[in-house]
Amino acid sequence: MNFVQPIRDSKKLEAIKQYLKEKNERDYILFLVGINTGLRISDILPLKVSSVKGSHIVITEKKTKKRKNIPIRKNLRKELDAYISGKLDSDYLFPSRNKKRRSEVVPISSSMAYKMLNGVARQFGLKEIGTHSMRKTFGYYFYNETKDIALLMDLFNHTEQKVTLRYVGILQDTLDDVLRDFEL
Repeated sequence: MNFVQPIRDSKKLEAIKQYLKEKNERDYILFLVGINTGLRISDILPLKVSSVKGSHIVITEKKTKKRKNIPIRKNLRKELDAYISGKLDSDYLFPSRNKKRRSEVVPISSSMAYKMLNGVARQFGLKEIGTHSMRKTFGYYFYNETKDIALLMDLFNHTEQKVTLRYVGILQDTLDDVLRDFEL
């Protein structure tokens, strides 16, 4: 199993957003939803237009079966409103161009989302990036801004601080900083 990392460099994060915005609107919105909600890719891909019309994204997580209410903040709301304009409530937010059966529209697969994100990562010289990197990026920036580990643990359904800190890359960053100048 490969261990993926958050996108720690805020300049690269902004450059990726700009790149995706210019390249592919669907992928841009997928990336924004991922880094702004902290949801798993398995919970993002089946979202429909109706899922993002209110003030919150309300889901039952596939992995944990727990209900989540994620607020849609101002910048994400603006981008989502432009993206869903003219779409039906029943449309998938991230439709695949491939049709599984006859004319049935399905969301993109997690492997397609991975390919997209991995291609972007290569473009920007990032390693150890996968779909889970969006969730980890959310956690990394959330923790660095708030230092509220208890709330982040709750958001991610973790029971131990150490697990959450390792998960979002903070533990590794701390170890790197401490050990960088430590020599005997």
